[in-house]
Amino acid sequence: MDIFFQQILNGLLLGSIYALVALGYTMVYGILDLLNFAHGDIVMIGAMVALSVVMSLGTTLPIAAVLLIATAAAMIVCVALGVGIERVAYRPLRRAPRLAPLITGIGMSILLQYSAALIWGRQYISLPEIIKPGKIVLGGAQITTTQACIFLLACAIMAALLWFIKTSRMGRAMRATEQNPDVAGLMGVDTTRVIVFTFALGAALGAVAGVMVVLYYGQGHYFMGAMLGLKAFTAAVLGGIGSIPGAMLGGLLLGLIESLAAGYIGDITGGLFGSNYRDVFAFFVLVGVLMLRPAGLMGVRSGDRA
Repeated sequence: MDIFFQQILNGLLLGSIYALVALGYTMVYGILDLLNFAHGDIVMIGAMVALSVVMSLGTTLPIAAVLLIATAAAMIVCVALGVGIERVAYRPLRRAPRLAPLITGIGMSILLQYSAALIWGRQYISLPEIIKPGKIVLGGAQITTTQACIFLLACAIMAALLWFIKTSRMGRAMRATEQNPDVAGLMGVDTTRVIVFTFALGAALGAVAGVMVVLYYGQGHYFMGAMLGLKAFTAAVLGGIGSIPGAMLGGLLLGLIESLAAGYIGDITGGLFGSNYRDVFAFFVLVGVLMLRPAGLMGVRSGDRA
């Protein structure tokens, strides 16, 4: 039972990071019907920038100050990248066939990966051991204080985003643009400004997620955004692409599926598959869900959208 509870905690922690990244996919898709496949690599850039800042500052400042500066730097760089990609790669293709921005997104992803390889190299970069986390024991399971902070911060960010979308003026503009951008424009909504803000918000959330990934795994790599982006995209589809609560639910579920698969897939298959097959198991569950509910768990059918 202790092992089961440990896997649940690990899954919720990992899933909260997936959910933050998935929000970037689902917000852009909800407004533009566009899949920004460069988003995972924006997260990677944020992680690498944060690593660079931490390595530069070291122990010259308190740990909390170092992490805040690293996160702020990552957010600034990622927001600039997100807005720049929207302006250069996607805005000229808004009226183009859907295949054009899809290919452009893949091209931007490759460009970011190899730009990062040129800047930081192809080797893994480890996080300096400036953080000495404590241990928290919950019902026989154990997590570190750093992991607890990651989970609580991710939940707080997701709750704040829901509140922002529901109550703020920009949130209402985003929902109006999602429903019908042409009508929203006629009602006085600056849809271009809304789209730029959406890219910036998604990139900022991705930067925070990148910092969390570095804190969770203790290292970064120029290719880390590929699998992370694919899993976050899977989480967004699982919950219902275009649905913000769906992205959050999908991320948490994917994290739980991965963690439980890593802990029990060997026993389930009689030792045929090890924990390294947990990704395959997660995608297998995704296929099963989409066969039963193509729009995802909380998505709406395309014909039902206004």
